[in-house]
Amino acid sequence: MRRICVGLLFGLYCSLAIQPAMAQETTQQEKINWLTWEQATEVAKKSKKKILLDVYTEWCTWCKRMDEKTFQQPEIARYINTNFYPVKFDAEQKQNLEYKDRVYKYIKTSNKGYHELAAELLKGRLSFPSVVFLDEDMNIIQAIPGFKSPEEFEQIVTYFAKDHYKTTPWSAFIKSYKPILVSEKH
Repeated sequence: MRRICVGLLFGLYCSLAIQPAMAQETTQQEKINWLTWEQATEVAKKSKKKILLDVYTEWCTWCKRMDEKTFQQPEIARYINTNFYPVKFDAEQKQNLEYKDRVYKYIKTSNKGYHELAAELLKGRLSFPSVVFLDEDMNIIQAIPGFKSPEEFEQIVTYFAKDHYKTTPWSAFIKSYKPILVSEKH
């Protein structure tokens, strides 16, 4: 009887010790592993994968809402981490960045300013938030402006991750799309 009690206590101790580690691992898997531009471009040289850029500004209310409502969804986070190198890109950052053998800089305007690379990626339409998809060779596939709900974003991210954009028009894709990541309760 004593051995059974000791065994049960040891088992309980082990399960309690392991639980926090498992919870932390689950939490980390359920968050997007955002990279900097430099990190993403460096890792993309070694292992080809599309890049997803969340182009935002610190003052943008809708950017913050998209972070909270869409990017915090565990299913969305896992899907992005699996299929893309995700980059948080501040459109007003002052650091020089290189893209396609050109150096892009911060441009000061009368009020604030903007980063030239943000303007390049968004084709001059500085709208926040915007999500930009780059292919495995760092070519711009498309920029998608505006806040997107988890349900809308699931369709968009799947369209680009699975290369549907190469063969299927968006209008045809959304007509036949069946949600796989996010339930309607969000």
